[in-house]
Parts: sequence; structure tokens; C-alpha cells
Amino acid sequence: MQQTTFEILNLTDDGVIPNSKYPVIFYHHVFTMEGEPAAAFLEHRFAENGWSNAFRWRVYSYHHYHTNTHEVLGVYAGNALLQLGGPKGEKMHVRPGDVLILPAGTGHICLSHSDDFAVVGAYPNGVEPDLVKITDTRPEGIADKVDAVPVPEKDPFFGSTPPGMVSSWVEREEREYN
Repeated sequence: MQQTTFEILNLTDDGVIPNSKYPVIFYHHVFTMEGEPAAAFLEHRFAENGWSNAFRWRVYSYHHYHTNTHEVLGVYAGNALLQLGGPKGEKMHVRPGDVLILPAGTGHICLSHSDDFAVVGAYPNGVEPDLVKITDTRPEGIADKVDAVPVPEKDPFFGSTPPGMVSSWVEREEREYN
């Protein structure tokens, strides 16, 4: 079995984008397919782990976030430079085989991409995401709304098997309440 390489990114509230108390999880090259077979594989994999309402597209070219749900993005074609966490956030290159799990409130934008860049995105329990674009003033109560989004039952890619993000997020919850 291939060893999974992943990054954990802790992003903080910058006053404009709330980000999250949970870290972004970035799985590097966890599958080897590309194109249509990879997209179909990701849709199936995410759905079997309870992440549905899938889409195929790319990432918006403006800073935005979702307050009511977490989001998974699986890259199946091309490559891109994304920025997570807002205008001062982390920049990362993504390519086919990469999977990112963005907790609710995580700012994200596509800064540049190849012509064929595409992702499959999905949401736990098929939640219909809201979309908040950044502005000079943040709406009242956004951080509380983000914090109220529950931890999903399963990691969208690994299910209940470690190194899935669920165990990382649940451990954080337990530390906060104990």
C-alpha cells in the first residue's frame, strides 16, 4: 500500500475570513488516475463516505468561503495555484491525485491554473453550500455559524480509516471540551 503524505494547515481568523478551528487537510497524490476515470472515482469515493452533492468544475477566482458546510476538493485534471485562508494565506500548487479538505469558513481562491484544471467537489451529507465573498466588513455572527458546523462522520477519501481527517478533528474537539 502506498504511504499517504499529507499536510495539516492551521489557518486563523484574519478579521475578514473566519477560517476554522479545524485544520485544512491536504493529501498529496493519493490516487494515480487522471481525467474522466479519476472524476468518476472521486465522485464514487466521496459519496460512499457520506460526502455528496458533488460537482465537477474548478475553484472560483475570487476569495470566498462557506459558513454552513465543510468541502472536499479532489483534483482530477490539470494543475493550479490555490490560496487558502484569505489574501495573506497559504499558497499551494495542486495536481491530479491531490485531495484537500476545507473546514467550514476556510477562505479559498484559484490564483492561476492550466486550461484543463478541474476538481470534483463535495459536501458532507449533501449540504447545499452557501457562498460568502470577502468584503471590507464581515457579516455579524459568521465565526459562530462556522464553529457550529458539525464534524462529519467520515473522511471523504479515507472513510473511517486513519489518517482520515475525522480523527484529527475529533481529537481537537475532545481537547477543547476536556
